[in-house]
Amino acid sequence: MPDIERFRILLEEERKRKVALLPALRADIASANAARQDSNVDDEHDPEGSTIAFELSQASALLQQSTAGLDQVEAALARIAAGTYGTCAVCGEPIAEGRLEARPWTPFCINHASAGRH
Repeated sequence: MPDIERFRILLEEERKRKVALLPALRADIASANAARQDSNVDDEHDPEGSTIAFELSQASALLQQSTAGLDQVEAALARIAAGTYGTCAVCGEPIAEGRLEARPWTPFCINHASAGRH
C-alpha cells in the first residue's frame, strides 16, 4: 500500500509547478503571434535560424503538453480523494510503488501502460 499522503504532496507540488508554467507559455505564444503580425518578413525563408512559425509551434506544443500533464495530475488527485489512487484503472490491481514514484499521476499498472495506455 503506497503512502498516499506522500504522493498527494508530490502531486500538489507538481500541480503548482505546472500552473506556474502555463502563463509563461501563453505569453510566449502571444509574443510570437504579435511578432508574426507586426512583421512583413518572410520568416519561412529566413536564413538566420529559427522562424517565428517554429517558435509559435514549439510554444504551442509545450502549452498542450503542460495542460495535458496538469489534467493528469488533477485526475490523480481526484483518485486520491475517491480512494482509488494506486489501483490500475484497467485491471484493478495495485500499481507498483516504484511506478508511482516515477509517474505519480499514472492510472495504469506497468502491464497496461506498456500495452499502449499511458
